Amino acid sequence: MEYRKVKDQETYDVIFQDIESPDGRSLSSTAASSTLGDAGGLKGKHSWKQKSIVTVALTLLTSSQAILIVWSKRAGKYEYTVTTANFSVEALKCLLSLVALYRTWNSQGVTKDNRLSTSLDEVSVYPIPAALYMVKNLLQYYIFAYVDAPAYQILKNLNIISTGVLYRIILKKKLSEIQWAAFILLCAGCTTAQLNPSSDHVLQTPFQGWMMAIVMALLSGFAGVYTEAIIKKRPSRNINVQNFWLYIFGMIFNLVAICVQDFDAVMNKGFFHGYSFITFLMILNHALSGIAVSMVMKYADNIVKVYSTSVAMLLTAVVSVFLFGFHLSLAFFLGSTVVSVSVYLHSVGKPQPQK
Repeated sequence: MEYRKVKDQETYDVIFQDIESPDGRSLSSTAASSTLGDAGGLKGKHSWKQKSIVTVALTLLTSSQAILIVWSKRAGKYEYTVTTANFSVEALKCLLSLVALYRTWNSQGVTKDNRLSTSLDEVSVYPIPAALYMVKNLLQYYIFAYVDAPAYQILKNLNIISTGVLYRIILKKKLSEIQWAAFILLCAGCTTAQLNPSSDHVLQTPFQGWMMAIVMALLSGFAGVYTEAIIKKRPSRNINVQNFWLYIFGMIFNLVAICVQDFDAVMNKGFFHGYSFITFLMILNHALSGIAVSMVMKYADNIVKVYSTSVAMLLTAVVSVFLFGFHLSLAFFLGSTVVSVSVYLHSVGKPQPQK
């Protein structure tokens, strides 16, 4: 799932660039420059290797999200309770954040920026995004009653539009003309991919599916903008601490959802009733996806995420042909191509700071 990690939303605003050596070199420092050049070459190779690993990992995780959700069904329905699956994802991500924090404490010691203790003022901002993500991630299970895995991969790109518009409204961030054009292309691509010429219905995805996709995009966009505002409020705070508290509230809200929606089923049949190997694999995938996106932000750049998203759409479609009998139509291929181009244009069309 495109399940978040607080720093994930910086993909919208931050593009990391490789460090380049200075163009001018003094003739009197040839030996020093040569040493720096060798070091830069080794660093470049290491950076390329990291980017390659992260790109492959993110592509595989992204493309397998929808496939694993659909594959976890039995006879067209979930035998497990989706609220417990969501809770398990939050718990696992919370555990992974603690492991990362433990490593930080061992290497850097406990400081005011990486300690878990916090104030009510700081922690009070996390319930809102946690609640939004809980609803969004529950909806992604139910949307598969109306769409297949490849269509889901296409439609979830709508969150680019909602995030962009909300950035403009809430954070007052300017969007370039290229980015606005990319939004239009994205809508056209999503619609083209859903064309169904062999049926009386113009679009393959019914109205309910489109509405759920739009609601999910709005929830994801608002939660993303909100979490970026949180992280910029205290940029020195360790990201794993922020994630920990966000996931704690995510666990609380999902526990409430279990009590409201599936309390009798959990009490009578057990928390893990209906879970299969695919279900546990799906939970692991959702938890690792957020970590992979964070690694993109740290070791790679925004283009890696763009390419991973584009390749994941096609990879999901190809795998779905063999697993679920998906028909790879010309409309879907053209639509996914347009979506890939729009995502790329949105990435490279970021307004340049005025000098």
